[in-house]
Amino acid sequence: MGASRRVSSAALSGSVVVNVPGSKSVANRALVCALLAQGESRLTGVPDGDDTTVIVDALSATQRISRDGDVLVVRGDARPSLPGIVDAKLAGTSSRFLTAVAALLGTTTVIDGDEPLRGRPMGDLHQALIELGAHVEWLGERDHLPVAVSRGQLRGGSVSIKGDVSSQFISALMLIAPILQGGLTLNIVDELVSRSYVEMTAEVMRSFGVVVDVSEQEVRVPEGSYVPQDYRVEPDFSSAAFPLMAPVLTPCSVRIPGLAKGILQGDAAVLEILRSLGCSVSVMGEDIVVERSVDSELRAINVSMTDCSDLVPAVAVALSAVEGESCITGVGFIRNKESDRLGDLATEMAKCGASVVVDADGLSIRGTSMFRSSVVKTHHDHRLAMALSLYALCGVEVVVDDADVVTKSWPSYFDDMTPILSSVNEQK
Repeated sequence: MGASRRVSSAALSGSVVVNVPGSKSVANRALVCALLAQGESRLTGVPDGDDTTVIVDALSATQRISRDGDVLVVRGDARPSLPGIVDAKLAGTSSRFLTAVAALLGTTTVIDGDEPLRGRPMGDLHQALIELGAHVEWLGERDHLPVAVSRGQLRGGSVSIKGDVSSQFISALMLIAPILQGGLTLNIVDELVSRSYVEMTAEVMRSFGVVVDVSEQEVRVPEGSYVPQDYRVEPDFSSAAFPLMAPVLTPCSVRIPGLAKGILQGDAAVLEILRSLGCSVSVMGEDIVVERSVDSELRAINVSMTDCSDLVPAVAVALSAVEGESCITGVGFIRNKESDRLGDLATEMAKCGASVVVDADGLSIRGTSMFRSSVVKTHHDHRLAMALSLYALCGVEVVVDDADVVTKSWPSYFDDMTPILSSVNEQK
């Protein structure tokens, strides 16, 4: 168990400014594209969270990456190398992307992680790689990490994969697709959840010179080559959701510098959610400003978050302070994230006084003003830690156990949020 954080509300006055890290989702995709490009790419704005660090460390172990000030220099190759063992820790995205990359190699790579990551589903990705001719051997429980992966008789072609388990499986296959002989066609079975992340993958791949065609139930990537790039990673809307929810919980104004550059990210949907709730949202140059005055009336909402599911913890906490009944739908699949992001989130919200019911595909939340101080658990989930800390804005004190889990995506979260939250690090 890591350190806990005792969190209370800061004295908000005027417009507060919070800087958020670069998008780990964009960065992870750009790192893989740069690794598979023939030549040297220079990446700026790469965040230092655990997810990206897993990939950076894997590339460092084989001397594929170096640092030039705040620039990461990646020396790519269509036949890259990885260390014999990759410890993905808790990084689901990184483990899945590197599993796919390992299938390109003539040597065997073992992909492993911490116990919570070992419990997360991997079978659909493993099976797709096997169907494409890769060699995949489970070293523990079938369809889970740890797994040994090598090229085998890997080839391109066509493969079917479920769309309603994790879009990360699809993105992982897309990233290696241009390297495969004949390219790859992915036939999506059932609804594609988190479509915005598949679109993000396609957009980053296009930035590195690869053709990608994404339709309703199919992704086509012809055989081709990644082209080295100078690539800037934009600020992360998934992280920005936490400070941007502050005006819902207490009247204030929050400015996020540079966030408008990431407006095409799927989680930019948070801005429309905030407008629906009754907040004012404006773009000022490259900055995003969200505000609410004391006289502004908030409205309960019903919102499908299938394509922006990483926003659920932040939005759910905010909705619990909005009078009336709100519903989040279309996100039953997030039970298999770092935590059960429905059941675990609801349990911890209830500790703080929230009225929340877990539905088959989401949450029903009845607003209240009767919050209470509480000790909350993170369930190994960085987004739960950050979301639950926002209850401090409701005039209560929140102790976040194992708060260091925020290192997964935003290591300096509690420091960067001091304009909104005051926190004390308490070692357990």
